[in-house]
Amino acid sequence: MPEEKISFDYSAPKTLSLKLSGEWLISSGLPSVEEITSQLSSHPDTEQINFDTTQVNKWDSGIVSFALELTKECSAKNIRVVPDGLQQGVQKLLTLALKVHEKSLPQKKKEDNFLESVGGKVVYITDTTYSALDFLGDITVGFWRMIKGKVYFRWADFLSIVQRCGSDALPLVSLISLLIGMILAFIGAMQLQMFGAQIYVADIVGIGMVRVMGAVMTAVIMSGRTGAAYAAELGLMQTNEEIDALKTLGVSPVEFLVLPRILALVIMMPLLTLYADFMGIVGGFLISTNMLGINPIEYLTHTHNSVKLNHLWVGLVHSFVFGVIIAVSGCFRGMRCERSAAGVGEATTSAVVTAITASVIATAIITFVCQVIGV
Repeated sequence: MPEEKISFDYSAPKTLSLKLSGEWLISSGLPSVEEITSQLSSHPDTEQINFDTTQVNKWDSGIVSFALELTKECSAKNIRVVPDGLQQGVQKLLTLALKVHEKSLPQKKKEDNFLESVGGKVVYITDTTYSALDFLGDITVGFWRMIKGKVYFRWADFLSIVQRCGSDALPLVSLISLLIGMILAFIGAMQLQMFGAQIYVADIVGIGMVRVMGAVMTAVIMSGRTGAAYAAELGLMQTNEEIDALKTLGVSPVEFLVLPRILALVIMMPLLTLYADFMGIVGGFLISTNMLGINPIEYLTHTHNSVKLNHLWVGLVHSFVFGVIIAVSGCFRGMRCERSAAGVGEATTSAVVTAITASVIATAIITFVCQVIGV
């Protein structure tokens, strides 16, 4: 390397002054940092390095790279590098490069003790509960304003959401419900064949699908499909600051974005549940008539006699409650999404988990209530 580009001055105690000269361009070749480190090894008492660039004629990013690498090497040896002697532009670029380097270094995560961990969880649950109650309050006020005719949202968007919640979900609901009906028929037949009572498979499939299973399986499907879509859509709007723009324009995001989604899913869930009930009964019918040797007319007669109107109403109540839970969960997680790609993913996952968990809990509560009142 050209010797004239760099010289060493130890005139100050415990200080190395690097005098740079000539053209510090990548195309003309630059000194290696190893040359500096070898000098430092011969002067172990060095505590500081200064720069003198008064003789530098031209420079580019090569001098910044040289200063950055030297700073990293000296930092490991507890030697302070003072960039004051560098050109003003080099100092600014070096400062930016060091900040990026600091952010890229892995930070040691502080391990919380047991009490801090429990306290953090309690605070998180409390904050989430308050936020959820506040969100439910906004939804209630929004529906009241809608009843009074004071809510504005685009009906074209509402009809599009209804289509996505309803007809677009029919293929998946058909497949899952048909298979659930077949599974119920197989499971029932395994035990009923021991007593020669295969015909009661019709009762098991009919009551099971209409009362609970149709609504529950539809809720699981819509949680993973529509609830996640709600969270992703609103989360992306939050990330792109579209919701902030609505607030700036004086438009309530709850009334403009949330209410149409809740209303669409609440309307479509009972219809999808009725369709799922039908497909489940068809699945049981196919297995019973083709594999269990049951007469088709006898199967349909048993289904008609066993499935009462109260079973249908219980299933519709399930579907209505599930529709509210799924829509509110998806919209709540989307509106609380962090403004990042990772935040959108976390909001989507949380929406699905929250909707399914709340739906199962609601199923247990409704089943218990129905058992107590004798429905």
